[in-house]
Amino acid sequence: MGGVEDGGVAPVGLDRIVTVPNLLSLFRIILIPLFMVLILHHGTEAAGLLLLGAVVATDWVDGYVARHTGQVSTLGKVLDPVADRLALIAALVAMVVRDAFPLWAALLVIVRDGAILLAGLAILVGLKVRLEVRRIGKAATFGLMSGIPLVAWGNFGLFLHGVVLPAGWVLFAAGIVLYYAATALYAADMARAVRKARQERRI
Repeated sequence: MGGVEDGGVAPVGLDRIVTVPNLLSLFRIILIPLFMVLILHHGTEAAGLLLLGAVVATDWVDGYVARHTGQVSTLGKVLDPVADRLALIAALVAMVVRDAFPLWAALLVIVRDGAILLAGLAILVGLKVRLEVRRIGKAATFGLMSGIPLVAWGNFGLFLHGVVLPAGWVLFAAGIVLYYAATALYAADMARAVRKARQERRI
């Protein structure tokens, strides 16, 4: 299938549904309640954070499989970032409840994600276009999905917490800066999509 340059806007079309990457993304979503319960339960925090790490790792696995086996799909391009967002928000909620991650830092992520998801959905449904995921967005997600569990690990006082905690905050800081930089780029993509859709309707 034809590709779209990073950060571009592609028309929504029919595509394959049952692919290995899509099944991996679905599996990640299914595991969300399990790692939440483990993080919330006293005594199983380490297991919950390790499972969260495994869920995060599959994000890169399904992307690799999709690109190298020709299984990139329209559904996958939507399901993959949605799985990322759901896992990240669920983890943050569990960590804030356990006082393992500060609320102010969690809100920096959750408010941004909520705004992007709502705006993206409005464009997807109203204008019938899909916003492509940018590499800077993937890099930001990697920084946050690595840094947030490390901060929680350190605050839970688990193994090597004295080293893990500052490392987690460094990754979080880098990730949140990239996150908001990506937000500005996505906003430009959305504005471009709206202009293009209006022009096409006038033709």
